[in-house]
Amino acid sequence: MKNRFLNIALVVCALFNFNCTDLEEERLDEAEFGGQSETVSGAIAPAYGFVSWVWRHTNYYGLQLIASDEAILPFRGGTDWFDGGKFIATHQHTITPTNDLVGAGWNQLTTNISRTLSAIEVLTPLADEGNAEAAEALYEMKALRAYLNMLMLDSWGLVLKKESSDQLSEVLRREEAIDYIESELLSVVDVINSSRGPGRITQAAVWGFLARLYLNAAVYRDPYGTPNFTQEDMSLVIQYTDNIINSAAFSLSPEYFELFNDDNNSNPELIFALDQRGVLNREHSRWAYWSIAGSLFPRPEFPSADGTDGPAVTSDFYQTWVDAYGEVDPADADARFYQKNTIVPDAQLIDFEGREQVLATETENSYYCVEPNEFEIDRGILRGTLWGPRKGDDGAFLTCDTGVRIYPVKNRRGNGPEYVSHTLDVDFTNEGSLHHTGFRCSKYQFSRTSPNGNNFSSVDLVLMRLAEVYLMRAEAKLRSDDAGGALVDVNTLRASRTARPDQTPEALEAIDLDIMFRERGFELYWEGFRRGDQIRFGKYEDSWTEKTDTDVNHRLFPIPQSAVDAASGIDGFLEQNQGY
Repeated sequence: MKNRFLNIALVVCALFNFNCTDLEEERLDEAEFGGQSETVSGAIAPAYGFVSWVWRHTNYYGLQLIASDEAILPFRGGTDWFDGGKFIATHQHTITPTNDLVGAGWNQLTTNISRTLSAIEVLTPLADEGNAEAAEALYEMKALRAYLNMLMLDSWGLVLKKESSDQLSEVLRREEAIDYIESELLSVVDVINSSRGPGRITQAAVWGFLARLYLNAAVYRDPYGTPNFTQEDMSLVIQYTDNIINSAAFSLSPEYFELFNDDNNSNPELIFALDQRGVLNREHSRWAYWSIAGSLFPRPEFPSADGTDGPAVTSDFYQTWVDAYGEVDPADADARFYQKNTIVPDAQLIDFEGREQVLATETENSYYCVEPNEFEIDRGILRGTLWGPRKGDDGAFLTCDTGVRIYPVKNRRGNGPEYVSHTLDVDFTNEGSLHHTGFRCSKYQFSRTSPNGNNFSSVDLVLMRLAEVYLMRAEAKLRSDDAGGALVDVNTLRASRTARPDQTPEALEAIDLDIMFRERGFELYWEGFRRGDQIRFGKYEDSWTEKTDTDVNHRLFPIPQSAVDAASGIDGFLEQNQGY
């Protein structure tokens, strides 16, 4: 079966000039994807397992995040994260068809689609023979293929329709693409399982995919114009989100950050997630460590676990929180913004522009002690001075009678202040790109089950949860002139974060499209939604830090030049997106 998977994938790889080296290295052996030898589980594991590579930080996830106004990744200190300028160009919307981030996102996504086709070809004859398990798995693979094609449509304005590995893919755009994805999802929605999630696609996940499709259909029909949100589409969004909410199978998590912890697989808010537990945890903690300071060690059990000083929150996105809460610090007003886990001795604090800062002259004697496996870094939006374990000259963490010492974090990057103090301003200038600049996002927990802190995370990557469903229904109601119903849904969500009552967001008194957009940003930040939200709400051509481009053609990414060149022998088959 391994050779069958590999051969099919290589056929598709050759057609679209995918990254064949990755396919060879992965060796599509079902034993690598959960140790399952049975035909059915062996067929679906490579398709599910590869989703982690689609959502890797330097693939599709990075493309979504950095192109939006919620994150920026400069050339850190003139030494880190330049990578040929791909992140800078992505943020400025000056991408070309040879941009490596675009190529990586396209390659991993199309490879994943080819893996669903491989699974479908294995499962179809078994299902035709009456194998019920194969039939259930077949429905999941068709739904997964539709989901992946919807990601293609969202970013490149096309889908790849292919029913057999020996056929040429059919490239569909606009209404044809929407109809194809819709037909795929509708063909399985009434027969797919309802209980295997969140690591497997269930009926609720398919309902959610359909709601996403109809919510964005106006953009997909006319990606360069002003979206025309029809009542028919909005009614379907409400219908399918109603199905999920009224099923009572899911509930909103009282603690927001538990959605992104080690044990989140059992969180009742999750509808669809990439399962990384046990033998499945082959993925790194990239969503946890990419943004975090390279001088911070979140897991004292593992001296090699640290951040990478990658992307920061833009000052523009941070300002949306400030504007919403006025004179009240967002950390005090909204449990989604921040969770305090470290202990800072009060005597060592001064007030600096409304944020707690540690006096540098006193930091060497400022520490507290904690058991290594009990230490947890702060979560959410990290501002100002960080606290964490510190290494001695021997490379080991400094200890005390009750565990490890937790100090203000010293800057070991060679530029910037002596202690890591994240500043609001971050940009592409020399000063603005130093390693300490920019507030950071610490949404995902550094896995406690990891053998070294950074690799093999057991934290599931959240791809759909109940909060998004409430927000989709609220937006559809608002676009259907039901502001009252939209307000109820948004306030239901805000009121649900009760684990820290002092930080439970207060109910909104009114709602409009700008507030709806803002609320999606507060709830779903850094989960891969922001770029699509900006396009749907007409804000993608706005200006923000280091981005002034207003070209509507840049709503879609260019098709990688390598893919266009590979298809050049087939007249009119894969034409470059307009404006590139």
